[in-house]
Amino acid sequence: MANGSDPLMQRTAILLTNDDGIDAPGLVAMHQAISQWIQISGNQDRYDITVVAPDRGRSECGHSVTTTRDLAVTEVQSGWFAVDGTPVDCVRSAMTVLCPNASLVFSGINAGANLGVDLLVSGTFAAAREAALHGVPSMAVSHYRRPDVPKTWDHTGRWLKPVLDSFFREVMSTGNFDVRVTANDSEHRPGQLWNVNLPAIDPDTDLPPMFDCEVERKPMQRAGTLKDQTEVFARSQSATGSEPMPRRVERQPIQIQSDFHGRPRTSGTDVERCFSGNLTISRISPYPA
Repeated sequence: MANGSDPLMQRTAILLTNDDGIDAPGLVAMHQAISQWIQISGNQDRYDITVVAPDRGRSECGHSVTTTRDLAVTEVQSGWFAVDGTPVDCVRSAMTVLCPNASLVFSGINAGANLGVDLLVSGTFAAAREAALHGVPSMAVSHYRRPDVPKTWDHTGRWLKPVLDSFFREVMSTGNFDVRVTANDSEHRPGQLWNVNLPAIDPDTDLPPMFDCEVERKPMQRAGTLKDQTEVFARSQSATGSEPMPRRVERQPIQIQSDFHGRPRTSGTDVERCFSGNLTISRISPYPA
């Protein structure tokens, strides 16, 4: 039936983004994973994919946005757009201009885990959260890495297939699909928000065990160290308003360190499960607690 008004015949727009930048291999892996799922599920004629990502790495920028200037957009290839802003800037640019009909958003695959309450600093998670706040079902995907495990990407589509099966099935079954929040909505209903982490295990593993789990509430422990003082020249405005005068000041750097792999973890939470070699799925509210 070739009736363009039939909802079953309308193509669904999928938005892909990340915080590692438009050239990141994890973004290509995410695109391939979604494309493979579409092909295997026999829905080639149903979905369109648009990529809108930062023009360079923006890791750990959280939910920061750009408000003091216009954003520059470059189409690097057909359907792939680079934005000189944050991951949230990319989602806003997509949902207002570049992919305004986006019904699903995927952010990642991040090169490194995004687990526990430290999700608050993750640009990968923030991009998915921004879309979910506007009623669009979204998923952030990250890959835990360890120095002793090959950092490959070809396996990610295989590992993500059952996750995508569940995500699409749940989104469709709950009716939380293609629902955008507008100014006239009497009741705000966010989109589903999933945070997924792939484990750092042998990439040849057929499929890691999967667990739905809560987010670890214990923050990562950090230690700060004062380093040796250095002298630098700085300019300060004189009291008479004359030319700034150079002056010598002492600067003492602070180095902050953390042990990511040795971070605190509670049994059954996303950190403990992922660090134990499991694929973790956390369903999270996009609202502040």
